[in-house]
Amino acid sequence: MSEKGNEPIRFITASSLFDGHDASINVIRRILQSSGAEVIHLGHHRSVSEIVSAAIEEDVHGIAVSSYQGGHLEFFKYMIDLLYERNASHIKIFGGGGGVIVPRERKELEAYGVVKIFSPEDGRRLGLQGMVDMMLQECNFSLSQGKAPNIEQIHAQNVQAIARAITLAEAGRKLDISQALTNPPILGITGTGGSGKSSLTDELVRRYIRAFPNQTVAILSVDPTRQKTGGALLGDRIRMNAINHERVYMRSLATRRSKTELSAAIQDALAVVKAAQFDLIIVETSGIGQADAEIKKISDVSLYVMTSEFGAPTQLEKIEMLDVADFIAINKFERRGSKDALQAVKKQVQRNHQSFEESLEDMPVYGTIANQFNDAGTNKLFQAIMSRLQLTPNQPFNEQESQQPHIIIPPERTNYLYEIVQTVRAYHQETEQQSQFARHVYQVEGTTQLLTEMQDFQKVDVLQSLKTELEQQLSNETKELLQEWHELKDMYSQEQLVTKIREKEIVTPLTVTSLSGLQIPKISLPKYHDWGDIVRWLRKENVPGRFPFTAGVFPLKRDTEDPKRQFAGEGPPERTNRRFHYLSKDDKAKRLSTAFDSVTLYGEDPDYRPDIFGKIGESGVSVCTLDDMKKLFEGFNLVDPSTSVSMTINGPAPVILAMFMNTAIDQQLEAFEKENNRKPTPEEHAQIQEMTLRQVRGTVQADILKEDQGQNTCIFSTEFALRMMGDIQQYFIDHDVKNYYSVSISGYHIAEAGANPISQLAFTLANGFTYVEYYLSRGMNIDDFAPNFSFFFSNGLDPEYTVIGRVARRIWAIVMREKYGANERSQKLKYHIQTSGRSLHSQEMAFNDIRTTLQALMAIYDHCNSLHTNAYDEAVTTPTEESVRRAMAIQMIITKELGLAKNENPLQGSFIIEELTDLVEEAVLLEFERINERGGVLGAMETQYQRSKIQEESLNYEARKHDGSLPIIGVNTYRTDEDTLEETDDIPLVRATKAEKEMQIQHLQQFKRRNERYVDDALNKLQETALNGGNIFAELMETVKVASLGQMTHALYEVGGKYRRNM
Repeated sequence: MSEKGNEPIRFITASSLFDGHDASINVIRRILQSSGAEVIHLGHHRSVSEIVSAAIEEDVHGIAVSSYQGGHLEFFKYMIDLLYERNASHIKIFGGGGGVIVPRERKELEAYGVVKIFSPEDGRRLGLQGMVDMMLQECNFSLSQGKAPNIEQIHAQNVQAIARAITLAEAGRKLDISQALTNPPILGITGTGGSGKSSLTDELVRRYIRAFPNQTVAILSVDPTRQKTGGALLGDRIRMNAINHERVYMRSLATRRSKTELSAAIQDALAVVKAAQFDLIIVETSGIGQADAEIKKISDVSLYVMTSEFGAPTQLEKIEMLDVADFIAINKFERRGSKDALQAVKKQVQRNHQSFEESLEDMPVYGTIANQFNDAGTNKLFQAIMSRLQLTPNQPFNEQESQQPHIIIPPERTNYLYEIVQTVRAYHQETEQQSQFARHVYQVEGTTQLLTEMQDFQKVDVLQSLKTELEQQLSNETKELLQEWHELKDMYSQEQLVTKIREKEIVTPLTVTSLSGLQIPKISLPKYHDWGDIVRWLRKENVPGRFPFTAGVFPLKRDTEDPKRQFAGEGPPERTNRRFHYLSKDDKAKRLSTAFDSVTLYGEDPDYRPDIFGKIGESGVSVCTLDDMKKLFEGFNLVDPSTSVSMTINGPAPVILAMFMNTAIDQQLEAFEKENNRKPTPEEHAQIQEMTLRQVRGTVQADILKEDQGQNTCIFSTEFALRMMGDIQQYFIDHDVKNYYSVSISGYHIAEAGANPISQLAFTLANGFTYVEYYLSRGMNIDDFAPNFSFFFSNGLDPEYTVIGRVARRIWAIVMREKYGANERSQKLKYHIQTSGRSLHSQEMAFNDIRTTLQALMAIYDHCNSLHTNAYDEAVTTPTEESVRRAMAIQMIITKELGLAKNENPLQGSFIIEELTDLVEEAVLLEFERINERGGVLGAMETQYQRSKIQEESLNYEARKHDGSLPIIGVNTYRTDEDTLEETDDIPLVRATKAEKEMQIQHLQQFKRRNERYVDDALNKLQETALNGGNIFAELMETVKVASLGQMTHALYEVGGKYRRNM
């Protein structure tokens, strides 16, 4: 509360443009609320203009922004400038960005006008609550005591005047505006909490501004105040995409001291927006109970939003709004039981209104799916509401309808995770049974031998009969395992192991000679004799390369290829290309991992606008055209079997992947022209293209589920993004793409957002099985797509990380074989490890290499398929050549110098490793059950289960780090006497130069000019493909030749919808 005592402090909270790291700002948002503030949370990826516009419309005291993706100097300065430009310089700005914003930059921003940029040291010293208390103290001033806006300003729809007038109304100051009132129609929207009111409101507003090109709309959205603290989460704005429009005004209100779902000031607020002459007013209430119907008193037409989950049909008789609402929407209509609910609600409305002479179909009840782009039910509802309001569109309403819901997981398959849990547990139960049966046979066999030596043949006959009976209890698989055991021991006692991979014979030595002359085995087998122990070990562990692949998916590591990946991404593509060549110059195997700048990650083109310009080429490479992609990989043969390219991109992954595939194809076409001094014929062109697609190696991340759950670079609606993922996989099947992974199912970003290792592993595997179910529902064969899956985990220092790969491989293999009937290749879970970015601290940065070394050691011991070791300075900057060289040296010292690492199954045989594997596996299965109870992965995402759990675990980590119960050397214990943070000022910061950024914009403009004759037709064809259900990725393979990344992204927004943020 302010010093006046009756005016809560209001805050806008958000993450900066192209920044999905919203866990920290979410924590700050929660503490602000609990400290009595009213918080309008905008979520991740917000431009300066969006934040400033929201701050002015909402008439807030302060803005709090997290910025972790670089470009912070330009971002915060632009915000200060824009506030001054819009006469709102009284709004206080606070920021933070971990160690990314170094001390000298913090000082520069605070001198420019930012009140405070918080550092990691501030967090350690003040704690989160102390930081929030400082913010509230700085914003402890009144907005309602000054001069009232004049009527002319309100009448002219001056946003600041409207906003301040509503603030005065909330504070009890009346404005004499009765003479200026107009009488626009008022649509009141209410409904149960969690029914999707905000999403449906957004969809109605989007349709309104399209159908009425010159009309304006005001939205008043009410959320409840927590009576205990006085704080409020004003959470509707985050769900709205359509409000970022010059013809839309939105204001969030808290209920404060009113005891209803509406603010006590709602009538006065309505008077203000009526005086402002908006053409339509929408009032959205907070969630209501069965007996609430206040919305009817203030609206001309009322809409009640509910879902199918209302309980027994008799519960409908208790809902007051079914008596008084003009329209009812059963939202989330894709859920099981929605069609029955529709009929039940229609019957209840018919009874309530005694409308038995009317057809049931004429009842004003609509099934809607607000989270599906251009939903047919929402279109019908919109048209009905406009008709009731007597609003006729200036042009015919011509919204492209979705013909049918694009169902990701069919309703009858929502219990897939429960089935998976049962499959794994049944397998282990069978293992114990078969182990016991085998032990009995072994014991009888041993006893028989002893009695035979004693010549007690009568008892021998009895035992032989018992043995025959016991052997019948052994499964065929168990018998085969026992028969192969001796062959397996013989095989690994030889000097070499001969294996076949895709018809190619590979001979690998089985020992390494130490400096002392000892022969160190690469694979060490247990010395078991008891058949029960053998069966249990083979079914739970087995040697690397054999089911259940607990110890690894390949028999032996390749001598010619280390697991290390050369990770790079900075500035323009030419600069990153030089870094790739530098990192891989001594390696035959070119394993290139690409980090993209945040402009690219969010599917946009470089631009001179300051909040965009500042981020071009920061923390990654800028790629926005096919020309850029060709420059990025110039000098690398992309079809060479020893070249593999990994691309960390998610939202615009289909576009970037299409650019990459075209780059690989064009390389081979150019090679053909050079060799043959002519262009290929159409037939040769097609052959070269197909050959390239079959041979190219690498992976694209493209995992949209984890983006929604963790660090968020979602740009398209979730349903549309998943559809494009499926289109990529279908294209891979159609073109026999077997060496390139269509998705890297990632836990890394879940962990970086704050999840503990159990949650990381459980969420990631659950996401993987969700893709399996989705692709199966599209009619794909499991063995056609499962080999195109790869996984990506983070390795921290928690004990569970020691076995993260073992548990993942075992669960995946068991489920794929036992439940889905997949072949051996599909059973093999291949995964990449990146050492924990969360354990990189800006204090005592030299210690980061020690943590990274331990994490890399665990990853190599756990048989990861590839490994990226973070550079120590990544806590504050894109790594330098020196720091990257040290990071590469960490894993090279382990693989080349550490003697025990020459053995390739060092974890096997350890009691603690075996027990930890079982403990972690069971914890993962329990998490599967919790997700299943919430409707599977997608159902849990709808209620924000994963994000909430990640944030709770993140908060626990931060709290324990602050109170010292989680010791972190150099951060909260064993600290140096000097100010450790200031040392970051002396570290060389890798930043894109102004000239490089301008060069990228110029190259983009040249590309656009060169293709301006073709681009419109190409984009129209892309949109037609999307609307007609064609393969979007197949069309993107053509579109990328003439269109830029931003052009394609915005074209797809129009046919697939933008991502809708969640709280």
